[in-house]
Amino acid sequence: MINIDGNILEDNAHISIYNRGFAYGDAVFETIKVVNGKKLFWEDHYFRLMASMRIMRMEIPMNFTMEFLETEISEILKANGFETGNARVKLIVYRNEGGLYLPEHNSVGYTISVRPLQTDVYTLNTSNYEVDLFKDYYVAPTLLSTLKTNNKAINVVGSIFASENELDNCLLLNTNKNVVEALNGNLFLVKGNTIKTPPLSDGCLKGVMRTQIIKFVGQLNDFELQEASISPFELQKADELFITNVITGIQSVTKYRKKEFFNSVAKMLLEKLNVAVRLS
Repeated sequence: MINIDGNILEDNAHISIYNRGFAYGDAVFETIKVVNGKKLFWEDHYFRLMASMRIMRMEIPMNFTMEFLETEISEILKANGFETGNARVKLIVYRNEGGLYLPEHNSVGYTISVRPLQTDVYTLNTSNYEVDLFKDYYVAPTLLSTLKTNNKAINVVGSIFASENELDNCLLLNTNKNVVEALNGNLFLVKGNTIKTPPLSDGCLKGVMRTQIIKFVGQLNDFELQEASISPFELQKADELFITNVITGIQSVTKYRKKEFFNSVAKMLLEKLNVAVRLS
């Protein structure tokens, strides 16, 4: 079952070919992890969605309160039998059809879909996880690149490149040739007692899990957080690399080219993440 503009319909329901999210990528979205029926970091997702809609100059309906959208998500979880289960929820908000590049208006519609998840906690995957740089195309470091929109061509092409080269993931560069993020999450680099992550001004996604990890690092006495540009040269000098997103939590990188990495910091932060999830 799927929610389209508040109507719960069968999965085979269709949207118009003139839908602007389909025709122009004129849409923003949030991917939310649900554990035992609980929507993790929902407040962070909601406020990022509202900020994204404002940046995209979409009208925010009066009824788009945090409570309203949470109820809409709960209803579609219930309709699919996940009200107390584990699921991946995708909430897409698109500008309503009309116009070409220039919209006729800025009103919006939305869809909410769900998929089952097998695990109810964040676990550290310690199997081999190899990455390399994707250098065919670059991220423009602008405010738009920090949003979760339907314009994900570089992520799609990069994922195909990774698959063709037997890589588990790729790291994206911006037009200044700094490392920005992975194809499916934010990047953190550990060197000594410093933990670095690219700043939003470099064009990385304003990730919800990125926000959580930054908060956890701030609670550590033995480490210093830096939001600073990361050059490709630094990757091979690092002690540890890991990637974050709300579904996986933390994914340790085991290998970048000939360099292999540890995962002690990722493991420690993952423990803090699971404590936060249990207490939320």
